[in-house]
Amino acid sequence: MVPPASRGRRRALRSPIPNRSQAAMLIRRLPPVLIDRIAAGEVVERPAAVVKELVENALDAGARAIEVVIQGGGRRLVRVSDDGSGMGPDDLALCVERHATSKLAGEDLLSISTLGFRGEALPSIGSVAHLAIASRPRDAAHAFEVRVDGGVVTPPRPAALGGGTRVEVRDLFYATPARLKFLKSDRAEGAAAADVVRRLALARPDVAFTLVTDERAAVTFPARADDADGRAARLADVLGAEAGRNVVAVNGIRDDVVLEGLAGLPTFSKANSLSQYLFVNGRPVRDKLLMGAVRAAYADLLPSDRYPVLALFISLDPRDVDVNVHPAKTEVRFRDGGNVRALIVRTLSDALGARIPSTAGTMADRLVALARTPELGPRAAFAPAAPFATPGGGAFAGFRPAPALDYDWRQSPARPMPSGLGEEEQARLDIAEPSADARADAAPVSAVDLDRPLGAARAQLHETYIVAQTREGLVLVDQHAAHERLVYEKLKAALARDGVGRQGLLIPAVVDLDPADADRLTERAGDLAALGLVLESFGPGAVLVREVPALLKDADVTRLVTDLAEHAAEWDDALPLERRLLHVAATMACHGSVRAGRRLKVEEMNALLREMEETPNAGECNHGRPTFVTLSLKDVEKLFARR
Repeated sequence: MVPPASRGRRRALRSPIPNRSQAAMLIRRLPPVLIDRIAAGEVVERPAAVVKELVENALDAGARAIEVVIQGGGRRLVRVSDDGSGMGPDDLALCVERHATSKLAGEDLLSISTLGFRGEALPSIGSVAHLAIASRPRDAAHAFEVRVDGGVVTPPRPAALGGGTRVEVRDLFYATPARLKFLKSDRAEGAAAADVVRRLALARPDVAFTLVTDERAAVTFPARADDADGRAARLADVLGAEAGRNVVAVNGIRDDVVLEGLAGLPTFSKANSLSQYLFVNGRPVRDKLLMGAVRAAYADLLPSDRYPVLALFISLDPRDVDVNVHPAKTEVRFRDGGNVRALIVRTLSDALGARIPSTAGTMADRLVALARTPELGPRAAFAPAAPFATPGGGAFAGFRPAPALDYDWRQSPARPMPSGLGEEEQARLDIAEPSADARADAAPVSAVDLDRPLGAARAQLHETYIVAQTREGLVLVDQHAAHERLVYEKLKAALARDGVGRQGLLIPAVVDLDPADADRLTERAGDLAALGLVLESFGPGAVLVREVPALLKDADVTRLVTDLAEHAAEWDDALPLERRLLHVAATMACHGSVRAGRRLKVEEMNALLREMEETPNAGECNHGRPTFVTLSLKDVEKLFARR
């Protein structure tokens, strides 16, 4: 028998369900004000949506300068002022009526070239807030203002305004207070609104923007040219000068679809995708197809938890894209999405593969600043600056390849760093000292070597970093990161060609693992075999390795398999086979690479440099870290106050 208290709780849980009499109520028409408030739930989700609609209206009106004022995160006030074409009293009265717009002259919804077109934003905002719109056309004697308070319209009346349009939204959601509890803090809402302004500012570099909030001084984005240089300058305005120095130009076309913009170097990545700006015919979007294409283009250059900085502008016939598929118009549907995706992947891959990042442009100032501090912190980092490229398509294309050097740095015996060194010993440079026969065979550095992009090896620091001299300065190379990229590209090439070569083990290796990890590896034995790693189950919690990739024949098999097992849980079975194999190849490349702590001969270091010059994407390892940095002679002279 159910206790009385339990019966009471059950009645309370069932109470929201309509009873028989409620379900039998007749259908009736909703009043216009309630209709507007329901519609506002789709159009006006938060203050940022208000900012978006008002700024888009200003851009559609031909504004050349727009000011946005946000107070209280947008709840207390949103004001957008522009110098656009303005409206007379008759248009003012119409603009606050539902589905009244100047942007659709006919019935063709597939040829939309404006940002707004539905005629829903202003009446929706007016139904949940205090809305005031003052406007004056360029040839009018004076301005008029219309007000809407919770859906109640006050007819236009004369107002004071120099020209253009000023829209004020006060006390957002005062008419629907239940909506307020779904908003975040004023700071969070204000940040979201500011991000909307930044996105629209990037979309229109030819328009000047001013953003004023109650938390900080006004931010101004001056008008720029509406071209590639203008977009680069606007990106630097919005994201900072460092972002402007760490991007490459992107240009591509495929079947009348044009892609332009700026793509961030892999070494300048972020922990989230908020710095990815995508535009379709000038409209900011957050489209899954486009973001997926960006991820695919950077898949070999960044780990899965890092995101590139970029601004991409896609232009195509308006009839080939449907912008009327989302209430906030932030998603679009392409007639040929595969064509757009292929254009993004190919163009980004070509642009990034043809540029190798260096730090010659920005490192000097940072080094000088750090050198002036009493103590250089261990976390000092140098952001890569303008990349260098040579004609011919590749990162170092156009430079005559060096003669093949018969050295394999993987054959050099590992010499671990001695432990327990004192501060004095640790501070010394560890200069590579070739053996006597190597010194006898070594030729002096030629002028050609110094003219090569990565120069001629001079020394090895801490058995980890290679120091090379160029005609213009010096290069520091992380030997492990560099070789990791080389091995990865070789594995990729072998996969694309005819499969990765295998090396059989004289004695098969038994590797003990966690039972779950062992099961995951054996389930993916087919994928691993395609990469040259042949293994099978060897009882609970163990696998038997019979063959390894020939490129990794000197790798520690136990360590390799253990690391693969740890990563197996992250492999996504939904990914295409090629992408899954490349994820595995990236892990393998790390184990098949020269380790930090291994001493290399000068000839071996030079062989590594020459191979880097002939390898795509050699400027960063598979995890997005730089493989080398450069420092010009001028930068060095600045460090010692010679300049």
